[in-house]
Amino acid sequence: MPDWFLTRGDGRPARVFCFPYAGGDPRAYLDWQPLLDDCADIVAVCPPGKAHRAHEPLPDFVGLADQLAEAITAEVARDPRPVQLFGHSFGGLLGFEVARRLRDVPAVGHLTASGISAPSLLPSARVREMSALDGAEFAEALAFFGQFPPEVVADREVLDLLLPGLKADFELAVGYRYQPAPPLRIGVSVIAGAGDPHVGEPQLAPWAQECTEPPEHRRAPGGHFYFDPDPAPVVSLLRTHAEAATHVEVI
Repeated sequence: MPDWFLTRGDGRPARVFCFPYAGGDPRAYLDWQPLLDDCADIVAVCPPGKAHRAHEPLPDFVGLADQLAEAITAEVARDPRPVQLFGHSFGGLLGFEVARRLRDVPAVGHLTASGISAPSLLPSARVREMSALDGAEFAEALAFFGQFPPEVVADREVLDLLLPGLKADFELAVGYRYQPAPPLRIGVSVIAGAGDPHVGEPQLAPWAQECTEPPEHRRAPGGHFYFDPDPAPVVSLLRTHAEAATHVEVI
């Protein structure tokens, strides 16, 4: 059976399931655990093609969302602690579609979508254009998001290692087709870097159509990858909602 989840947690009151961004290593989220202290366990979501599942082929977007929803449902049945979902960029879109599929799972109480336009606007024209590029052209286009520093773009051997996974994720994103559905009844937070060139207020505003209550909006210093090197702004947000779900009081 596929091993979808990795954690360094040890039974804290709540859990945060974290979906990786395009080309991202989900294990990086585990480094956020100390910032959450004792309020929640970070659970890194590992789809096929990532981390220890690097050899496994990716399904299409719908298949991936379906499989993840099934895996989280089974995990919640085993362990009913309160759950929130978090994803950045492509991971935020994936988290949204998984949240839709988990609307009847009471343990799931909040979604935090980071660095991602409202789903009804996706895939964006820029992502569609980038998915048609290959090699160095694709890597150079990623500089728009701040994904690679210049020295990485200039290193062909490094690119040969990194680009296949990124390209596969972009193809998944381009295959996404938004379908209207009843709004989410859980809480929704939307956070993006104040200097994100891809995700501005016009891209974030339609998130209001996806939830019954107005979503919480946050801006953090930085660009698309605002949490690198300082994840404190987003981890603080995750902690706030974990504490609310478990009624943990901070002295």
